[in-house]
Amino acid sequence: MTPLIPKDTSFFEMFTEMTDNLIAGARAMVDLFTDYRDTDAKIAEIRRIERLGDEMTHAVMTKLNQTFITPFDREDIHQLASSLDDVLDFLNASGARILMYRITNPPPAALDLARIILLQSQELGRALSLLRKNKDILTHCVEINRLENEADLVSRAAIAQLFDQEKDPINLIKTKELLEFLEMATDKAEDVANVLETVVLKNA
Repeated sequence: MTPLIPKDTSFFEMFTEMTDNLIAGARAMVDLFTDYRDTDAKIAEIRRIERLGDEMTHAVMTKLNQTFITPFDREDIHQLASSLDDVLDFLNASGARILMYRITNPPPAALDLARIILLQSQELGRALSLLRKNKDILTHCVEINRLENEADLVSRAAIAQLFDQEKDPINLIKTKELLEFLEMATDKAEDVANVLETVVLKNA
């Protein structure tokens, strides 16, 4: 494949920072569900990471507006930054649901989904580290898509079990929404992979 010729290498560095921050957010979510205590403090940390992600996204957009020649298509840079930010947004929204709905006993599937999000985030980090050379990215994109399919199965099974076992309709609604927001985070990670695939194909 033809290497991407960087006109401004700072974009690659900025995306690396964004994925490092995303991995930190996903790891914080895994920590939350692994040891479900001090939830307020742990969710506050996820919120802090998400706000930092917003600042990083804004920095990319500002840089994009100031740069005449970009290393790859401007719309793809914009979409890549937005999609990475979306993953963190849904992690933060999941944490917000825990506080808002006072969820005291999340299902085991919440941890399963958080672990999948972390694996996807790590794969995104590996893929983006290869973006400068535009080489071997698709392997990681395929794995991210596979993990999203796995998350679908986990989410569907957990929601089906919830309808079978949960007698309190209010708790059912709260828990179902938490699972759906976590699963949406895996969808957004797949969106990032799709943008990366587009970049690779355009520059093949």
